[in-house]
Amino acid sequence: MDALAGPVFTADDFRARAVRERGPHPDDDYGDHVWNPHLKPYFAQGRLRDAAVLVPVVDRGDEATVLLTKRTEALRSHSGQIAFPGGRIDPTDRSAEHAALRETEEEIGLGAEFIDIVGRLPDYISGSGYRIAPVLSIVRPDFRLSINRDEVDDAFEVPLRFLMDPNNHRRDSRVWENRERFFYTMPFGERYIWGVTAGILRTLYERLYA
Repeated sequence: MDALAGPVFTADDFRARAVRERGPHPDDDYGDHVWNPHLKPYFAQGRLRDAAVLVPVVDRGDEATVLLTKRTEALRSHSGQIAFPGGRIDPTDRSAEHAALRETEEEIGLGAEFIDIVGRLPDYISGSGYRIAPVLSIVRPDFRLSINRDEVDDAFEVPLRFLMDPNNHRRDSRVWENRERFFYTMPFGERYIWGVTAGILRTLYERLYA
């Protein structure tokens, strides 16, 4: 590839970058507390709950995409938000990778036979008290989804090129318990990607593409 041409955004290129990320990683250098060091004492007070999400990069030839979901409005936490498929790690899960695959099949009907796990980012600490393991994967494009409407309203794809362009990463803030809280947003058309999902995508950019 011509060095002046910039990165390509194929699944093969993503795989070559992702295989360098072999978890678990020993530190807590990523999470909401990084964007908000002044709020660190208020985040994750007490024991962190373990969770895992799948970062599914779909092999679409020259332009890979990232498969995301929109959570239902009826859920008690993070309702209506854009999210990666995933959830809590159960005691019966053999690993974070196993939990991410299980939750993905439960939420959107995407089976493990379509998924090739290629790496794992450092855990992401959320302000809501979760230690989230982002599991990097490549998805074959010949899948059919079966969405669990109790948890997910919709599933859609966003070009990897768009998500890995820092010009599309906006740093925003809101007042939270009388304190300003900063976070990333990545608006894509009518889709408002923000919070933990945008934070993990920002981490992906910093680790693989920056």
